[in-house]
Amino acid sequence: MALAGNMPTWQGGGAKARLLPAAAFAALAALAVGGQLLLASRRPQSPVLAEGAFAALGGLRSIAAEVIWFRADRLQEEGRYVEMAQLASALTFMEPHTPEVWSYAAWNLAYNVSVMMSTPEDRWRWVEAGLRLLRDEGLALNPDSPELCRELAWMFEIKIGADIDSAAAHYRVKWRETVEDVRARNAWDELRMDPAEMRRIESVTGFDDWTDPQLSAIYWGVRGRCADIVSQAVAIYRKHHAKADSQ
Repeated sequence: MALAGNMPTWQGGGAKARLLPAAAFAALAALAVGGQLLLASRRPQSPVLAEGAFAALGGLRSIAAEVIWFRADRLQEEGRYVEMAQLASALTFMEPHTPEVWSYAAWNLAYNVSVMMSTPEDRWRWVEAGLRLLRDEGLALNPDSPELCRELAWMFEIKIGADIDSAAAHYRVKWRETVEDVRARNAWDELRMDPAEMRRIESVTGFDDWTDPQLSAIYWGVRGRCADIVSQAVAIYRKHHAKADSQ
């Protein structure tokens, strides 16, 4: 998996999409109008509602999805990430129970769109948008998805917790503020984190600084059964805190 920049191209498009009939493109145009109305008033439950609406399309739904995937791939190749984000959002309405859709959309927001912003604060808004998309919407609809837990753990470990992005230090400040606010109100449910599981992780690792994004990487890595990410995050956490203790 690449650490930043372009995602691996989704394989849903390709030659098949090039051969789609003109009727599919007409259907896509209609979907685009409806999709923009849905996106304008997006709510946590709206992917399920939209799924029902799209189900009425019958066989045209899969054809339209193929067209959107193909177009998103083309936009990715051309570096048109903001437009790609709009299509990816439409796909989360069409295929809300397909984890790859959420991974694709969140990765684009956090890694591609964010780096187009000129200030660390603006970058953080897009990184946080990707994080929230995975955690608050994707996992809400796919709670047993190891893939989404892995993507979330990876985002905490690498995008927020490491220094591959010049604004990473700012991301960590913003995450610390988020955790401190949640902890003060004992509102861990806002981060979709289970206090009992957090205590279990603390007892096993001996780590208790939840303002460190590496501990969130461990949490979601454990949920997703991602031993590689967990071991990496443990090593980075120890390194960070050993350095802090020596100062």
